[in-house]
Amino acid sequence: MNRFLILAALGAGGYMLYRAFRPRYDFNGKHVLITGGGRGLGLVMARQFAEKGARLTLCGRDPKELLRAQDDLVSRGFRKVLVVECDVTDADRVKEMVAVARERNGPVDVLVNCAGVIQVGPMEEMRAADFEQAFAIHFWAVFHTTNAVLPDMRSRGSGRILNIASVGGKIAAPHMLPYAASKFALVGYSSGLRAELAKYGVTVTTACPGLMRTGSHLNAEFKGRHADEYAWFALLNGLPGLSRSAESAAHTIIDACAVGDAEVVVGLPAQLAVLAHTVCPNLSTGLRELADRWVLPAPGGIGAETAPGRESRDKLPRLVTWLTDRAAIHNNELHASAIPPSPLGG
Repeated sequence: MNRFLILAALGAGGYMLYRAFRPRYDFNGKHVLITGGGRGLGLVMARQFAEKGARLTLCGRDPKELLRAQDDLVSRGFRKVLVVECDVTDADRVKEMVAVARERNGPVDVLVNCAGVIQVGPMEEMRAADFEQAFAIHFWAVFHTTNAVLPDMRSRGSGRILNIASVGGKIAAPHMLPYAASKFALVGYSSGLRAELAKYGVTVTTACPGLMRTGSHLNAEFKGRHADEYAWFALLNGLPGLSRSAESAAHTIIDACAVGDAEVVVGLPAQLAVLAHTVCPNLSTGLRELADRWVLPAPGGIGAETAPGRESRDKLPRLVTWLTDRAAIHNNELHASAIPPSPLGG
């Protein structure tokens, strides 16, 4: 055991030295394209890339949401912001969007695949369409955007691709099967992509964040006993210590992209969970089985119908979700008027 600890310490120390002295990618003046950049983690990363001097293109399906994001960035003094409406599950629209971005901002230097959907509910209430939706956004959209930017990156012999997966792509949480299956696919694709693109000078980083306070709980989709499903999901997402602020997570993810890490698991709880699952997969799986059997809601309620989080808030006191509710306002997840005032005032 002592020999193992010494080797682990030496390995960790060597990695830290390697990371400290490895050349960092300079985002200043680079064209960064962010899918799902109009809200949540995508918008938070857009702010941080802009602070580093990047030229930004943000795409999303909601034009009003994109304009609010653009206004947010411009109000902070960042003028080099282009927004393009695009459904990234449509390969033809992706090609058109990238062509517009290229014409206005030049070839894409950094692609950030951040568009996502969260579906929560028991497997009994999930349908094939739910899996198709999750794969369309988390896998095929990444495939389309990557193929659209790769020719320029290969011809230049440089580029960065940052794929936002999830700890759910490393450990499959119950009641989130479409999400987990599609994120597992993304992790595998992203890892293989890195190996094959290295020879062209293109670096791929896979980010697997754990729980974050982005405000996405209000736009997540809930099935079955939707209020009960929302309660456990929002509770975990809103607890400091267990969840991480979107700003802190974005900083870690962008730093990993700059250094050129192959993969980054964001947040100590997520790192410990992945480690535990790697070392003790049977125990890790057993705990999830117990959670599904004794903690998570049984099927029923609205069944296979879907209700967004903002319509499923009845059973959880606002005080519990106040931090992540405020994040929803700050990160353009909903209009401020859609969130009740803080129970603490302000």
